Amino acid sequence: MALIPPARAAETPLKRPIPKTGELLHAIGLGTWQTFDVGADAGGRAAAREVLARFAKAGGQMVDSSPMYGSSESVVGDLVAELGAEKPLFLATKVWTTGRESGIRQMEESFRRMRTLTSNHRVMDLMQVHNLTDVKTQLKTLREWKEQGRIRYLGITHYHEGAFAELERLIKSESLDFAQFNYNVATTAAEERLLPLCAETRTAVIVNRPFEEGDLFRRVKGRELPKWAQEFDCSSWAQFFLKFILAHPAVTCAIPATRNPDYLVDNMGAALGRLPDAAMRRRMVQHMRSL
Repeated sequence: MALIPPARAAETPLKRPIPKTGELLHAIGLGTWQTFDVGADAGGRAAAREVLARFAKAGGQMVDSSPMYGSSESVVGDLVAELGAEKPLFLATKVWTTGRESGIRQMEESFRRMRTLTSNHRVMDLMQVHNLTDVKTQLKTLREWKEQGRIRYLGITHYHEGAFAELERLIKSESLDFAQFNYNVATTAAEERLLPLCAETRTAVIVNRPFEEGDLFRRVKGRELPKWAQEFDCSSWAQFFLKFILAHPAVTCAIPATRNPDYLVDNMGAALGRLPDAAMRRRMVQHMRSL
């Protein structure tokens, strides 16, 4: 069983402020795409429960889901209730449909699945428009729900560079609390315009696909971590990839997804210790390109 060494566990994990409010969030969150889509499978639920338990124990906060992710919302809601972990967590999900009424119905169902209507966590922390689906219509509803106190924050998401131009337009024209998009040591296009724009507009950034859907691990399979990674307190490839992301000052939170408790502990370790500086980050990019 992987555990953060006691000396490291005593360190204060990195937290970043949500720019619009100053509220602090643990820099490592938890994605649920595929990993929490386990339905009633007992083994899958047991693994997901242990992941969520360790996540909360390590001080983790953001748990990100979507109605697109099969049973993930329901599994999150059930496990959070079982663990009694509502208070420390920051629950986020998305609306992924067209039309105002359809969006409202879907969000109401998400509230039910994630148990935000029946537990102590009565307000959804963050609601996002998934992949910019009918974004104008859904954002209007999200603003109404935020004014009513049903959600605390609103945002938009996408997962590939082809949407960056539209993300940029919306970040400029809309007052958004969060923007979620892909960024990692091998896919750095977000550094050109999106990350600086989010910093300028005080928009919190959630990074998805931090491991390029596992491709980064496939690239380094059988290879030792470079010795110089010790210079920023990095002890695994997962931490290498995550620390690269967290070292960008515009990033609020990265959301790696896993159902493996040991991987979860390893991921959480990326928020401990030093982060690479700009020169080291360039070295990290060059190293990955050389493989």
